[in-house]
Amino acid sequence: MSNWLDEVKWDAQGLVTAIAQDSATGRVLMVAWMNRESLQLTADTGIAHYWSRSRQKLWKKGEESGHLQTVQELRLDCDGDVIVMQIQQAGGIACHTGRESCFYRRFEQGGWTVVDAVLKDPDAIYQHKH
Repeated sequence: MSNWLDEVKWDAQGLVTAIAQDSATGRVLMVAWMNRESLQLTADTGIAHYWSRSRQKLWKKGEESGHLQTVQELRLDCDGDVIVMQIQQAGGIACHTGRESCFYRRFEQGGWTVVDAVLKDPDAIYQHKH
């Protein structure tokens, strides 16, 4: 029997795209990267774990902010190269900017317009500056 992780098509860096989608509303909250370890931890714990490319380390979503993502369902796309997670977002904030979603800018009239309010000041969420 093959390991379920072997069915994922990892990129050259050993990563796969991971989409976090609100299980209640269907809204895409964020897109990040997972490696084998973070996907295994996510499956084992039911809490979203990612691989931070900028910090080059494992990252438990909400470890600093308290905004954990409880995973309701994991899906793998037809090509095996994208994970979609149905999640419950603690605190209603997924973005490090203090917004519900990382997708808070909409293309309008030839430019990007901020359409979602900051729900909580990032300085009040995090202990350090970004």
